[in-house]
Amino acid sequence: MLQKTHGVIALLMVLHVTLFGDDATLQNLFKTYNVEGTMLIESLDGKERYVYNEQRAKAKLSPASTFKIPNTLIALQEGVIDANSLILWDGVERSIPSWNQDQNLSLAFKRSCVWCYQTFARSIGLGKYTSYLQALHYGNAKTGNDVERFWLDGELRISAYEQVDFLKKLYASALPFSQTHLDTLKTIMIDEQTATYTLRAKTGWAVPNNAEHHGWYVGYVESQQGVYFFATNLITPKSDVLPLRKTMSLEALRAKGILE
Repeated sequence: MLQKTHGVIALLMVLHVTLFGDDATLQNLFKTYNVEGTMLIESLDGKERYVYNEQRAKAKLSPASTFKIPNTLIALQEGVIDANSLILWDGVERSIPSWNQDQNLSLAFKRSCVWCYQTFARSIGLGKYTSYLQALHYGNAKTGNDVERFWLDGELRISAYEQVDFLKKLYASALPFSQTHLDTLKTIMIDEQTATYTLRAKTGWAVPNNAEHHGWYVGYVESQQGVYFFATNLITPKSDVLPLRKTMSLEALRAKGILE
């Protein structure tokens, strides 16, 4: 009886570490790269979950350009853009060379072209954004008063857990948008595709004035192991940290046997 009791206690201790402690693999990854932040990986059914820095994973942060995921759907649904539209460059030279030319929707998404989405935003308006954000239960659903910047350095906030919840709804096409628009988004979200997996994702970099800079890499992967969702957020005091958003995410997915 005593041996059985000890076995139950040991099992409970393991479960406690699994549910409430930092995942050792992810923890070592952050230590190796000497960065701070959070990472969450979760299976479609929610039975597998790996997290580093639970507190930050629950913290609401600016989505920055990861908001281009729902923003693309909103722009498509509102008829502001379609999959084949040409977005004419306004001639204003910006710091990212690839922005200084005409774009289509796929390029605007992959290049994270801020001025393109600000053009969409002016046509959509704050009222419609508020309605969509509330219907989507997207983060805190706040826009504030600046339609061109609310997702960059304005009032909109979302946590890593909320990012994953939203991505699960996207995967299941359980969002209030036409299937055509959902399919268009899922196509342009493809970041990597091999014989064994398809990775859909979006980066983001929040650089608010006089506040912490942070970078996102969020998405989901369909592989032979199943469907897994992830949200990585790194504190980025310098821009040279930014490549680690994707590098660390992929290393974590491979370490968990999700990617081969």
